[in-house]
Amino acid sequence: MRIATRFGFALSTLALGCEKPPASPVAASPTIAPLAPIAAAAPPSSFNRLERKAFNRRAVELNLPLFWRSDDDGDRELDASELSVVWASKPAALSNYVTEQGELTPLFREAYERMLAAPDEQALSAEERARREAVRRELGQGRPTLVESDFSQASEVDRAFVLRMLEVARWIERLFQKQRGTAGLESQIPSDDPASAALFFRNQGPFCEAPKTEKDPDCRALPKPVERIVGLYPAELQKDPKFCERLERAPNARELMGHFSAVVAGAKPNTFAALPYSKAFPEEMNAVAQLLEAAARELGSDEAALVKYLKAAAAGFRNDDWEPANEAWVAMSPHNSKYYLRVGPDEVYYEPCAWKAGFALTFARINPDSLAWQARLDPIKQELEDEMAALSGKPYRARQVKFKLPDFIDIILNAGDSRGPLGATIGQSLPNWGAVAKRGGRTVTMTNIAIDADSQAQQRESMSSLFCSATMAKASTDPKVMLLSIVLHEAAHNLGPSGEYAVNGKVAEQAFGGGLAATLEELKAQSAALHFPKRLLERGLVPADETERSYIQEVAWAFGHIAQGMYDAAGQPRHYSQLASIQLGALTKAGAVTWKAGERAANGSDSGCFELDFARFPEAARALLHQVLQIKAQGDRAAGEKLRAEWVDGEGPWKATRALIAERWLRAPKASYVYSIRGALR
Repeated sequence: MRIATRFGFALSTLALGCEKPPASPVAASPTIAPLAPIAAAAPPSSFNRLERKAFNRRAVELNLPLFWRSDDDGDRELDASELSVVWASKPAALSNYVTEQGELTPLFREAYERMLAAPDEQALSAEERARREAVRRELGQGRPTLVESDFSQASEVDRAFVLRMLEVARWIERLFQKQRGTAGLESQIPSDDPASAALFFRNQGPFCEAPKTEKDPDCRALPKPVERIVGLYPAELQKDPKFCERLERAPNARELMGHFSAVVAGAKPNTFAALPYSKAFPEEMNAVAQLLEAAARELGSDEAALVKYLKAAAAGFRNDDWEPANEAWVAMSPHNSKYYLRVGPDEVYYEPCAWKAGFALTFARINPDSLAWQARLDPIKQELEDEMAALSGKPYRARQVKFKLPDFIDIILNAGDSRGPLGATIGQSLPNWGAVAKRGGRTVTMTNIAIDADSQAQQRESMSSLFCSATMAKASTDPKVMLLSIVLHEAAHNLGPSGEYAVNGKVAEQAFGGGLAATLEELKAQSAALHFPKRLLERGLVPADETERSYIQEVAWAFGHIAQGMYDAAGQPRHYSQLASIQLGALTKAGAVTWKAGERAANGSDSGCFELDFARFPEAARALLHQVLQIKAQGDRAAGEKLRAEWVDGEGPWKATRALIAERWLRAPKASYVYSIRGALR
C-alpha cells in the first residue's frame, strides 16, 4: 500500500488581500441527514468489497465528494493514495478522509459502509419510490470521469489564485442557475435523498437530462413537478410556446434579443424591455467582480496579462461592457501567462430563444504543445478563409483574417454553462459577438478531456458496435487524433460567414432565428473540419493515415450526439445532435458512409454496421460544406429549414437508422466529469 500525502492546506496561511471577499453562496445541495451510526464491530481492514467503477457510481448516488481514481498497485483494493476529493456542491477536504499519516479516516470508513448498503425506502409512498428509482437511473447514465490537477507543489500565490477561482466558480454556478430559473429549488429536496441532491448539482437543476430518462415523468430531483421556466423572460410570456417569435416581432426586437440582458415586462401592457445583467442579478455580479479584483491584487508581476484581464472582466460584471475584457483576454497567450481563464457570459444554446449569453467559468493551465500546431497552420489560415469565401459565394467576400489558432489547455475546473451534466466541451472559439469577434477572437482546445483509460476503453467498445471490421481496423481512440478535427472546427468559427456577418441588414439570429442560426453555425464549423484535412494532406501537413483516422473519429462523434436525440424534454433543439444528423445523413446519401445491413459489426455480435469509403469522403464533405456556406452567406432561411426537415424532422428510414445508432451507443454511460484539485481543494 502506498502512503498518501496530505494535500489540503488552511486558507488562513495565505495572503488573500485586505478586502473581505463576498461570502460564497450556499451550494446547490441541501444538508444531508447525518449518517446512521455504524455497528460497533471492528472496522474492516481492507476496502475491496466494491470494485472501482461501482465505488465511483455509489459515491455519486450518495452525493459524496469521493473518487477512486485508479488502482495503482492492481490489488483491487482502495488505498488512501488512490483516493481523490472532488469539487462538489459543498466544499470538502481530503483531510476529512485521509490522515496526515496516509490512513483512511473513520469518516471514510463510515461512508464506505454506507456505499455497501441498499437504500431503505420502504416507508416511502409508491410514487416517491418510483421517483427516487428514476433519479438513480438518470445518474447511472453518467460515468463519473475525473479531471484532476495537482497544485501540491505550487507556490502559495498560485494556490491562493486557485482558491479565488473556486469561490468565483460558486457564484458563477448561482448566476447560471438564476438564468436557468432553477436557483433555490434545491431547498425542496428531502434531507434523506442524497441521490436527488447529486442530480440537482450535476444537472444544475431538478430536471433529468440523460437520454433514457429526460422524458420520464417520474424523473426529477424534487418530490413535486415544477415547470421549466428560465429566469430570463417573464414567466407569463413563456406560457406561449412561440414567445421567441413574438419578441422577434416587437418594435424593440434588437434590444430584446441582446445577449447581455434579461427581458422584463415593459411600462405598458403587452410590451417588454431589456434589463442589463448587472441590474437583473446585482448581488451575484458584484460578488464576482469583487473576487476578480482581489485576485488581480494578489497575483505576481509575472502574470501581468492575466491581471489585466481580471480587472477588465470585473468591470464587465459591473457595467455589462464586455469588449474591454475581450480585448484583454485575446491578448493573453502561452507566451505571457501559464493560465487560461474565461469568466463571463458567452454561449446561448441553453435557453429556448438562443439569444442570452450564459455565465460560465473555464479555468485551465496552458499546455505548450499548442505552439507546434500553431506553427503548422498559421501560414495557411488566410488560404482557408479564401476557400471558405469561394464556397460561400456572393454576397460574402473573403476577409483578412487575424484570429489566433488554438491554444491547447488542460482544464482545472468548469462551472456554470461550461459544466455540462454529460460530456464536456473539447474546443471553443470566443467571443461570439463584438469587435473582437469580428477580428477572429481566441480559440482553445481542451487536451485533458477523455484521455483516461476508462474513457478510451469505453469509446472503442461503442465504436465497435457500429463500425464494420474494415473501418474499425483503422480506428483510433487516441485523443491526439481528435485534435486535428477540434483545431479545424474551432478555427472555422472564425472563417466564412459567422459572428456578426449580416446579409440584407440581418445577422444570423435575425435571418434564421436563434435556434436554426446556432445549428447552422456549428454545422458549418464541423463540416469544415471534415473538408480541410484534405487540404492539409495536400500541403504535406498531415499524413494520410491520420486523415482517415480523423474521419472515423468524427463519424463516431456524430454517433454520440445523434444518440442524445434531436430535441430535449422541453422540445428545444439540441444543436450538436441536429448538425450530427444532417452531416451523417448527407455523407450517407453521398456514399461516403455506407450502412451494410448483412454484415456483422466489429464487435462480432451486432448485425449491420457502417463502412467508410475514404475515396468518396473528401468530396462528400466539400459538397456539404458548400451547401451550408451558401445558406449562411445568403441568409436563406427556407433552405436551412429544408435541410433540417430532411435530416432532423423527417420520418422514414433515416429516423429508424438514428434509433438504431442510439440503441447501441446508449448501452454505455456517457462521461460525467468531476474535478479534483490536489493541493488547493480544501
